[in-house]
Amino acid sequence: MKQRVVIIGHGYTSRLGIARALGREGYEVYLLVITRFAHGGKLNTSMPIDGYSKFVDRVLFCPSDEGSLIHLLLSECADSKQKVVIIPDSDFSSAVVDQNSDLLNQYFVFPNIDHKQGSIVAWMDKIRQKELAESISINVAKGWKVDVIDGHIDLPDDIQYPCFPKPRATLVGGKNGLRRCDNESDLKDVLTFISKRNPNISILVEEFKEIDYEHALLGISDGSNVNIPGIITTTSLASGGHYGVAKCGVISPITGFEDIVDEFKSFVLKTGFVGIFDIDFFQSRGKYYFCEMNFRYGGSGYAYTKMGTNLPHQLVRVLLGEELPNDLPNILRAEAFVNERMCRADWCEGYISTLSFLRLIHRDCIKFIDDEEDPMPQVVFLRGLWNVRSNFKRIVKRFSRWFRLVPRS
Repeated sequence: MKQRVVIIGHGYTSRLGIARALGREGYEVYLLVITRFAHGGKLNTSMPIDGYSKFVDRVLFCPSDEGSLIHLLLSECADSKQKVVIIPDSDFSSAVVDQNSDLLNQYFVFPNIDHKQGSIVAWMDKIRQKELAESISINVAKGWKVDVIDGHIDLPDDIQYPCFPKPRATLVGGKNGLRRCDNESDLKDVLTFISKRNPNISILVEEFKEIDYEHALLGISDGSNVNIPGIITTTSLASGGHYGVAKCGVISPITGFEDIVDEFKSFVLKTGFVGIFDIDFFQSRGKYYFCEMNFRYGGSGYAYTKMGTNLPHQLVRVLLGEELPNDLPNILRAEAFVNERMCRADWCEGYISTLSFLRLIHRDCIKFIDDEEDPMPQVVFLRGLWNVRSNFKRIVKRFSRWFRLVPRS
């Protein structure tokens, strides 16, 4: 009997990468797609690109509602003959599974902290993460806590400008509207924008640092041992609603990063987390600064699989009771990658031209959708590029952005 694994997430490229990594190892793969309600109040159940993968056995759809997700896991994903593995692939799914772990433990295994319900959510607080980083001598940007209550903004008097605001937990925030603020007026504008969606929210305001390089790393922990096989360096970021996500980058060995990698290993062990994690950090004026830790698979995770390090497979083994082996493969050479989904998003929003988009998705490097062994997701992706409705939306958005940029007489 195949071991069943349920992947829960919002974005098709990340889910697809996990599905391929597991499918090649012989697992039964379920996709649980977090989706939205379409017009008329019906759940959007159009097949996502990763649903066409030959490594996916079943696709389920769920709104971003805690009760619906738990019900679907118990009614459609549990198996009386085995403990099913859950791999959360978004902050929402990670939080929901963690907050319902006492109920799910009987039927599933999943990332956890000492199997204590709510422990992962508690560590999603960026201020708590920064305090831990500082305690083990990892550099962090100076920060201030700002609570928005019923839309009312009360700023601390000692905030230094320029600064950069972000929700204390990605789970309740998002990245739309976030930008550098050079003065109090700028900061209040951003906080007002954020509070329109969340009138009661806690914000972390950080001193703005000039960034020389943005990095990320994926790793896995069994609670006692941590493996970090390589480093991601971002060469181009997505724009608009995907701000901060790598559109292009390079995956490379940890050579030259050994000291900071050791510090991050200590950081992860102090949280007690068991699972795959993603840490964002950056380099400014020769120093590395911690940004945040995500308790889930990262958006560029498939680059590791393509380079011979199968973190999802390692995760399944750990969750089923094995310890991390000492001889896990590391990244041995540098290789560029492209996230075609982010390229498409920038193209659709009018941030890059059609020519630039085509050049990007046809680069000779690691791709997150294109795969000779599993071709159908790429076929569907390319077919969707020339969808009349999608192109009409792209043209409208491009013209609307152009008119916003044209100065009025």
